[in-house]
Amino acid sequence: MAKRRRLIVANWKMHGRLTSGVTLARDIVEKAEANKPLEFDMVLCPPATLIWSIGEAIAGSPILLGAQDCHTATHGAYTGDLSAAMFTDLGCRYVIVGHSERRSQHGESSELVAKKVEAAQLAGLTPIVCVGETAEQLQSGSTGEIIRQQVIASLPENLKKGQLVIAYEPIWAIGTGQQPAPRDIAAVHKIIRGALGAAGEIVPVIYGGSVAPLNALALFQEHEIDGALVGSASLNSDGFWAIAEASR
Repeated sequence: MAKRRRLIVANWKMHGRLTSGVTLARDIVEKAEANKPLEFDMVLCPPATLIWSIGEAIAGSPILLGAQDCHTATHGAYTGDLSAAMFTDLGCRYVIVGHSERRSQHGESSELVAKKVEAAQLAGLTPIVCVGETAEQLQSGSTGEIIRQQVIASLPENLKKGQLVIAYEPIWAIGTGQQPAPRDIAAVHKIIRGALGAAGEIVPVIYGGSVAPLNALALFQEHEIDGALVGSASLNSDGFWAIAEASR
């Protein structure tokens, strides 16, 4: 299998105000500019309120912009929601969909996620589709079955396979400091590639779930891990950059 370019994504979640967000983005840009050409792709996904300002802060740099979610519709009477095309207008290239926090806290089903994937691709965005098992599913030994089902159900029939990223995020590991062994993560990534069929050779499969500078190097020694979706560790420019450097 040919080596795929690694993808390092920052999910800031509901963190950051204008000053702190722009400062963080500029710190990351400074590191990127000092290390060009980058051997990996790096994406910042700030809260929607900061996307325009962060876009200005990273303009002209190697850093790419993403959103944390999008609606299934292109427009309409959806108070408080934002369409994928709106994020494209702001310069976004990626959008996270199906994150476990959206699935659990907002009741989003895999079928809804598939509609978001379709909407994102229609708007020219690359969706980062999150899948992952709970602690109970892990303990019951059904991780493989759950992940396979989630991948298949979370993708639309008219999928553009060259415009897709899958993020494996075991729910029990997010924000807990716990993490599967790198070889176990690699095994799940193989299951994801199998569920994707022939597209498994070209679709990046990245890992999220308590990714930190201390464990990043061990993760990236597994060739099945094409990158990382980083939560709290991405709120510190030095820590986030250390994770990216480990992917070289």
